[in-house]
Amino acid sequence: MGTADDSPPPESPAAAPEEPAAPPNVHRSPPPALLRRRIPWLIGALLVAAVGAFAYHLAFGRTKVVYSTAAVERGDVESTVVAAGILQPSSYVDVGAQTSGKLKSLKVQRGDQVAKDQLLAEIDPVLADTALTAAKATLESMTSQRSVKQTQLVLATAQRDRNEKLSQQLLISDADRDITRANYEVARADVASLSAQMKQATAAVDTATANRGYTKITAPMAGEVVSISALEGQTLNANQQAPTILRIADISTVTVWAQVSEADIVRVKPGQDVHFTVLGSARRWSGTVRQILPTPELINAVVFYDVLFDIPNPERELKIQMTAQVFIVLAQAKGVLLIPTAAVGNAGEGARLKVQVLKANGSVEQRAIKIGIKSEIMTEVTEGLKEKEQVVLGGMATPGATRNPLAVRRGP
Repeated sequence: MGTADDSPPPESPAAAPEEPAAPPNVHRSPPPALLRRRIPWLIGALLVAAVGAFAYHLAFGRTKVVYSTAAVERGDVESTVVAAGILQPSSYVDVGAQTSGKLKSLKVQRGDQVAKDQLLAEIDPVLADTALTAAKATLESMTSQRSVKQTQLVLATAQRDRNEKLSQQLLISDADRDITRANYEVARADVASLSAQMKQATAAVDTATANRGYTKITAPMAGEVVSISALEGQTLNANQQAPTILRIADISTVTVWAQVSEADIVRVKPGQDVHFTVLGSARRWSGTVRQILPTPELINAVVFYDVLFDIPNPERELKIQMTAQVFIVLAQAKGVLLIPTAAVGNAGEGARLKVQVLKANGSVEQRAIKIGIKSEIMTEVTEGLKEKEQVVLGGMATPGATRNPLAVRRGP
């Protein structure tokens, strides 16, 4: 049996002292060796970020505005007064009935071309024939009665002369002489009265004859039938007002009636050039102001004056009552330097002002200019700019600003 070893057990190596636990939100620093391995990566990342920031600043950091520009160009410009107009025939006539009766027939239709004195319509001549017959009968009766009275006047004259001689010889009394004198005066008055009635009867015959002729209605002028206002079978009464049957117009030349506001009429003068367009056609017609009517017209509390000018229309392309957009030319110039009117704002013709010009290196400079004729779209430049220079529109840039090299420049 073994004996118990009473010697003490060998001592184990001394354990390292335990470190205190780190607080829960505190991170330990990496060991120096690990830190040395990460430094090159950190330096590379910083270099890449710096290069990217520099490139971004180079490309975008200096941009202050995207310019909208327009090139100075050479062209034509005109200053105008714009107005709305209506096309009317240069001349027209309303053809009516001068005698009463039923409209027997119409010989034309709308759109027909007619010659002067061409038969247009007929009125039933029954009433006119009756009136003419009655007038002639009255005249014949007056003629017969005057013949009788003239015979009686001859007899009364002879009796008066004979009794005058007898009275001088005291062969008849004064009373008998006075009777023959009175008979003579009565006979002479009867003849005079019937002569006057015969004149009236003759006039009545002439009127009835004319009315009979009026039953055939002819064209008073050459032109086109543009409207018909009566129908066959309709009874026409010409006793109070001549009823209109149709209208004939000469549209080989049309007159444009342009309505110009009171604010613009002071600048419009006879003889000025004018042009206009109509809906549905790209053609432009030109003419000259002929007349400015003195009487204004009030439309929606605005005063307008009618300005008239004539346009040849041999092909009948222009129709009456068409609406026209009219441009009355106040001033014009051809082959001059032009910039958009938006670049000069509200500056008036002949004004001096400053605009911004985009230079070839991308910078913007202020430029003093003088403008001439100004339209709604383009304005003439008489001083300060050269052809093909780029003018900044809208006044957005400031002197010394640099253009974004990546921006797209609008305009020529």
